[in-house]
Amino acid sequence: MQGARVIRLTQTEVVPFGPTSHYRPIVGDDQGSTPVRTGIQTCEPGYEASTHRHPYMEIIHVLDGALEFWMEAAPDETVVLTRGDTIEIQPLAWHGFRVSGDQTARLLGIHASPLRVVHYKSGLKTDVRGYRTE
Repeated sequence: MQGARVIRLTQTEVVPFGPTSHYRPIVGDDQGSTPVRTGIQTCEPGYEASTHRHPYMEIIHVLDGALEFWMEAAPDETVVLTRGDTIEIQPLAWHGFRVSGDQTARLLGIHASPLRVVHYKSGLKTDVRGYRTE
């Protein structure tokens, strides 16, 4: 299709995020040839995304399951996001989430950047694509 590209999730790369989660990049590449990057993350019960931030806005939309989400600026406030919920995270805001309940969670992540950049509060390392290496 001229002017459009179909991406089939079943044909995308699977990037492991430890033993209980994986990420499938959809739009965007390592060369930063698109203005945004998107991907679907699948997280098993017990998974936690350590506190981290991005130098750009991130949008998370829950496709399945539930996530308990927090912001470092308000450590006593958490919100449970369920299927259909979306959260907008401002640039440089420290945040994290964990799977809430006993169902697998799937989320669509939208990074307002041509490259995926992640900085972990704990100092966890990432590769050049912004994927955890530890």
